[in-house]
Amino acid sequence: MQDDPLQPVILTFAEARHRVEHEAALLQATELESVDLLSAPGRVIGERVLADRDFPPFPRSTRDGYAVRSADLSSVPAILRVIGEIRAGQQFDSIPANIESGQAVSIMTGAPVPTGTDTVVMVEDTVLRGQQVGIMRQGRTGENIVPRGAEARAGGVLVDQGARLCDSTIALAASTGKSALLVHRRPVVAVLATGDEIVQVDAFPGPTQIRNSNSFSLAAQITSAGGNPLLLPIAPDEPSRLRSLILEGLKADLLILSGGVSMGRYDLVEAVLSDLKAEFFFTGAKIQPGRPIVFGRCAAGDQTLPGRKGHPRRHTYFFGLPGNPVSTMVTFELFVRPMVEALSGESPQELRFVYAPLKAEVRVKPGLTRFLPAILSGEFEDSHVELVPWQGSGDIAATARANCYLVISPDREKICPGEFIPVILR
Repeated sequence: MQDDPLQPVILTFAEARHRVEHEAALLQATELESVDLLSAPGRVIGERVLADRDFPPFPRSTRDGYAVRSADLSSVPAILRVIGEIRAGQQFDSIPANIESGQAVSIMTGAPVPTGTDTVVMVEDTVLRGQQVGIMRQGRTGENIVPRGAEARAGGVLVDQGARLCDSTIALAASTGKSALLVHRRPVVAVLATGDEIVQVDAFPGPTQIRNSNSFSLAAQITSAGGNPLLLPIAPDEPSRLRSLILEGLKADLLILSGGVSMGRYDLVEAVLSDLKAEFFFTGAKIQPGRPIVFGRCAAGDQTLPGRKGHPRRHTYFFGLPGNPVSTMVTFELFVRPMVEALSGESPQELRFVYAPLKAEVRVKPGLTRFLPAILSGEFEDSHVELVPWQGSGDIAATARANCYLVISPDREKICPGEFIPVILR
């Protein structure tokens, strides 16, 4: 931490990202609340879901076919007598307690495998004639059978705390009889757009004005990261009103400011935060777009802010994002998202990349880590990625056409077609 809050602290991308991850790991997640299972997708679970019985609770057939003894298939074709049928969910009271040599039981996918059999032969490998079935291929012990408890044992952890609930984890909870789950409250993330040139979306802008798109793009990103956006009024380039709105934003779980963080005469965000005794972890990152990003924390006056029960919160973290729309969107994904996810209770996640071959040559000036709008297209092994033609970090239309960001390391100047390059999916 620097002694002078206004002294620039410019970090590399890796340094800035790691600093955010470090602070995210120190955060207290929001308190817990109970929600019904239909409202749980996308929320972060605050309890463990345990198996209430073995999964599966019986040896389960994975195919339609015949349950047999593998020893009866030492030579094929083998002719066996069909003594009954078992469907999924059916009690097999009419089936003998132990299947004997030379016998077979017709069985459906998901049905319990009868005692005495140790393999299920798919119906495609059989020929049925009356009460006899011809088995046309040998079967291995355990083939097409999921043993009891193979997926989970009673009391085992199916979903751990800190997992963001999705279709599969919701299915696991439902399979244990959970109709409601304890999840973390969605953190409130205040969004404060700044600048005299910004007007509301339903206003007709003057010749030198623009509509407030950043607050709404940030709200969409906050929602996708698990937070609840709180859109504050637009802050003018005037210190007292900006200070008042920043103080209001600091009452939230996290504050995001858009604009006012560059070096211009009317870029007042850092000066106002400095007057509020804010701590600045960095005031810029060597990236494009988004170089002027600011990250720190600040107390809202002398008050103790609400936090998790028994753990009062004395500071609120804040980000000052560049005002250019693409810069705002990129810096949220790179730096803000981990903080929102941590506040919502999610276990720390590393930034993930995929790799794809470049379609056309790319040339840039070295020195910055670049995250450029791009399109990943093609299918299967013929996929490739290429830059979207764009006019810089104010070009929202180009970013809307993109489905990923091409990542170029600071030591690269030229990347040739066919070379595999890291990509962040949008």
